[in-house]
Amino acid sequence: MPSASDPKYRRGGPRVPLLPSQKFSAEEELREGGFDGASFSGAVFNLSTTVVGAGIMALPAIMKQLGLIPGLVMIVLGAALTESSIEMILRFSRASKSATYSGLVSDAFGGPGRTLLQLCIVVNNLGMLVVYMIIIGDVLSGTWSYGVQHSDSLRYTSALSVGLAIVFVAITAGVAVVKLIDGSIEMPRLMPELVDQASFWKLFTTIPVLVTAYICHHNIHPIENELKDPSQMKSIVRMSLALCSSVYIATSFFGFLLFGDQTLDDVLTNFDGDLGIPYSSLLDDVVRVSYGIHLMLVFPIVFFSLRLNLDGLLFPYAIPIAFDNRRFFSLTSALMGFIFVGANFVPSIWDAFQFTGATAAISVGFIFPAAIALRDTHGIATKNDRLVSWVMIFLAVSSSSAAICSDIYSIFSNEKEVGG
Repeated sequence: MPSASDPKYRRGGPRVPLLPSQKFSAEEELREGGFDGASFSGAVFNLSTTVVGAGIMALPAIMKQLGLIPGLVMIVLGAALTESSIEMILRFSRASKSATYSGLVSDAFGGPGRTLLQLCIVVNNLGMLVVYMIIIGDVLSGTWSYGVQHSDSLRYTSALSVGLAIVFVAITAGVAVVKLIDGSIEMPRLMPELVDQASFWKLFTTIPVLVTAYICHHNIHPIENELKDPSQMKSIVRMSLALCSSVYIATSFFGFLLFGDQTLDDVLTNFDGDLGIPYSSLLDDVVRVSYGIHLMLVFPIVFFSLRLNLDGLLFPYAIPIAFDNRRFFSLTSALMGFIFVGANFVPSIWDAFQFTGATAAISVGFIFPAAIALRDTHGIATKNDRLVSWVMIFLAVSSSSAAICSDIYSIFSNEKEVGG
């Protein structure tokens, strides 16, 4: 067992895969086929599952706010910026020989930087899991609005999870096309509708949601660490983001096409009534249950990094949590309790996205990777890296500030309306 005083388990970070490896005898290895690393497809599904979470449910509402053309452009831009930030993380990690995201930040900015990153990941993942719990609860209760375990076994649940998300997209697209053909829906707005100052500021509230939809940076290293060939990681990221962007574009387009200006913050709640086609009730149930199961399968992957980073914050010099059953079960129970309580008090998923997206998610996804490239402790940053980094920081800080100001403006506007 590693010593609690051994710094490599906390400062540099051990090479932790998504699931801990098990030791097998030679006979067991022969019988079970052994495990010599995750496959390319398995890693793509694992990463895609991390990306495609609850954020997809709020994307049609982004189209409602921005209009179809700006909304789709923002989804593509988000994917491009995400790929750039992840590429920076991977390249600078190899230069610093860091096996974790927090280890890379620690190498560039020391202990305070590592602590801040871990705090951001904890806040982001807690917010996401609260959203998951809200949606799962809505699926189960309805809404008031409208064998031997191997390290690569997550690829099966991840593939199933991505498949269930595609089922949701396929049904949404099918219903939208049928209703478009029979003339019961109109083409959606192509541009945003600006009627007053409040509607202008509300455009910026879409940015935290979009940022949150692409956050997967904290699971990049665990997925890379279990690959047969780590050099494939860049291609895996590109393939995964292409898959997720395609799902996002289809969901946004067909969801907004189907529900138009009646699109809710969580489009899943739109599937709670008559869709105006045969077998509407059955399709509603299939959509809601399939996506509820999808989130249940995503939940453990997000929870993994949440627990790992919270443990690093609370017990920075303790032995790894995998070797301490009492600490493992205590943290797990406390986090699950907090998530359950939070899901009962957060009014909607849009509110959770606003809080985590404008603060923690935008820091994890863009500010920290750009800051690492600008810090360049190993002298490998190119002129293009610095330019992209400054652009990412400018976009992240300005959009986050605008979104927070928009939320504050909305709160005071609502108070004036109630007072009047």
